[in-house]
Amino acid sequence: MRSIAQSAARLWQNAERSRAMLPIMVGVCLACIGSAMLTTAVSLHLGKPGISPQVVQIVLTAYPVGFLVGCLVTRPAVAQYGHERTFVVILVLALLAASGFVFTDFLPSWICFRLLGGMAMASLFVVCESWINLYAEQHNRGVLFSLYMLTTAIAVLLGQLLVGLVGPQSPHLFPVAALTVLLALVSKFVGGRWPALPATDPEHAGSARPVKRLGPLALFRLAPVTVVAIFQGGITNMNIFVLTPIYGTLIGLSAATTVGLVTTISIAGMLAQTPVGWLSDRFERRIILLVQGILSVALCATIAWVGNSSVPLLFVLFFVYGCTALTVYPVAMAFGASQLHSRHMVGASGTLLLLYSIGNVATPGISAGLMEHMGAPAMFLLLGGGAVLVTLAACYNLLRRPVIAPAMQAVEERA
Repeated sequence: MRSIAQSAARLWQNAERSRAMLPIMVGVCLACIGSAMLTTAVSLHLGKPGISPQVVQIVLTAYPVGFLVGCLVTRPAVAQYGHERTFVVILVLALLAASGFVFTDFLPSWICFRLLGGMAMASLFVVCESWINLYAEQHNRGVLFSLYMLTTAIAVLLGQLLVGLVGPQSPHLFPVAALTVLLALVSKFVGGRWPALPATDPEHAGSARPVKRLGPLALFRLAPVTVVAIFQGGITNMNIFVLTPIYGTLIGLSAATTVGLVTTISIAGMLAQTPVGWLSDRFERRIILLVQGILSVALCATIAWVGNSSVPLLFVLFFVYGCTALTVYPVAMAFGASQLHSRHMVGASGTLLLLYSIGNVATPGISAGLMEHMGAPAMFLLLGGGAVLVTLAACYNLLRRPVIAPAMQAVEERA
């Protein structure tokens, strides 16, 4: 009876915490919808004849560069002003960046708008992910983080649907995107204050020593599988969505079938977020990451080997791969947060998101080169290789001794 009562109390607590996060998730969803619309709208505009390829490349590169900058500058802002105020400032910057496209089509200025937009979105993610990790407890961190991931995935999908509804060539595309970001800012004030975070550890509350950013090496000492899995998440998410259309063309699929593959893997990732988050709160997260790594390796090998033999089989394999590979990120983040002191949460979120974005930016060119020289299945050579690293890192994390408090303090001192 006591066990049943404890389970019921825990379910009620999880539901209450999820409901309390609703205003935050609404703001994140609206901001991400606007960002997704802007990305598509800018790409469509740059595809018009008469625009220099060099200008196109610079404008498209500005967003990921801004994203990297945002990962680096958010921690001091949160330390100075707190999560909630920083969130408001970020939305104001995102609104300014989105509004710029409405008032001018001067392409050099678009470079600044995309740079500012990328910085704002990275900062938004750092603030939200670090706040969620501080707000969550060990038994519900996976579920809450999966809800956040589900929100961002739905936002990207809704952004593309809105582009279709407004019209890809409509002059109203940029104003609607800016209006969506404005609604995100309005929702912050309508939704009220965020739930209070747990009290700061008294031992460190009055410490005058500045909190250092935990770099990738320091994080690797604490949670090797998290660092590897986050980087692999960046590789997977970018390559699977950017290069699947090329993969489909190379193996002879129609354009409609290729779009169906991208949609299938996107839906699979969304559907799997909550179940995988629930599992990660009830079982050892390192084991879940190990299973995800092994399954991803097996699925990449299977797709590369027999993927072009049957279209229905390819859809099934892509669906299962989406359920597996696109849920690695939240499990890895939840495990990493469980190994950190709360005062390092914001800096660690920025560092991990930086690793994720480096995986996003650095690897599509490598994958495309492999596909050009070795054929379409080479796309899954890179993805499978990353999954092998996740598997090995999970094994290492399971076999080594747990990081105890003195060891963690030593790592922090060397950070």
